[in-house]
Order: sequence, then C-alpha cells, then structure tokens
Amino acid sequence: MMNQKEIEEQVIQNYKQEENMMILVFAQWCINHQLNPRDLYSRAYPNQVSNPILEQTLELTVSKEESEDIPDQTLLGVLSLFGNDDLAIVVTEEINQRKK
Repeated sequence: MMNQKEIEEQVIQNYKQEENMMILVFAQWCINHQLNPRDLYSRAYPNQVSNPILEQTLELTVSKEESEDIPDQTLLGVLSLFGNDDLAIVVTEEINQRKK
C-alpha cells in the first residue's frame, strides 16, 4: 500500500499534469484566435517575468488549421477549475473584443 508521502506526491504529480493541460488549452485557444499567449499571460500576471510551463507548452501547440476548436466556455471552465481568475478576466476581455 502507498504511504501518506507517496499519496501526496501522486496528488501533486496529477495536479501538475492537469495544470499543464490547462495551460495547453489556454495556449492553443490563443493561437486559434490569432492571439499571443505570452501577451495575455503577462497582462493577467504582470509581476511574473515568464512562465516556464507556458514556454514548454507552446512547443506542443499546433497551427489553427490543425487544431480542434476550443469553445470559449470550455477554456473559461478549465481556468476557473484552477482558480486562474486573473487569466479568465483577460480571456473574457478578448472574447468581448471579438464579439464587437
């Protein structure tokens, strides 16, 4: 059986994988809408110089043509699951700009 420490490490590992997935969904959504993921991220988190996970994740994105559509609500739902409210606000601003 797993001990407490192993369980904690497993939970942290799962969270990191899911967080990477959330960032990938965000980055791909940006590309699909001709937005720069780095720009949106820095608007949401101006005090962070750069996000290493975002940088790694950008290598996994594909062109808009190769990508599945990511509905706005899906992205906003994923961001809220991770408590990424600042990023969700910036994304919502972009969605509202597009709808004008």
